[in-house]
Amino acid sequence: MTVLLVGADKLGNMPKELEDRGASEIIHWTGRKGRNREIPRHVDMVLVVHDYVNHALMDSVKGQAKRRQLPIIFAKRGVADLKRAITIVK
Repeated sequence: MTVLLVGADKLGNMPKELEDRGASEIIHWTGRKGRNREIPRHVDMVLVVHDYVNHALMDSVKGQAKRRQLPIIFAKRGVADLKRAITIVK
């Protein structure tokens, strides 16, 4: 599974947690720029760290994910919130 992680400057333990949950590839976009970026075709899930992403990029990614019917998870910062968000989705 390929995960697009949007937001956050430093990922900390997030990649390890995603790998433990089946992610084989993690693509990271910082949340500062890139409003016109396209989600790569091979992405299976989108994770938005909403404390560290500009609104225009978040809206763009959210719209693209909806159109492509990709699962999208919104988490604050840190692994604890990521675990909680993933548990709610399951």
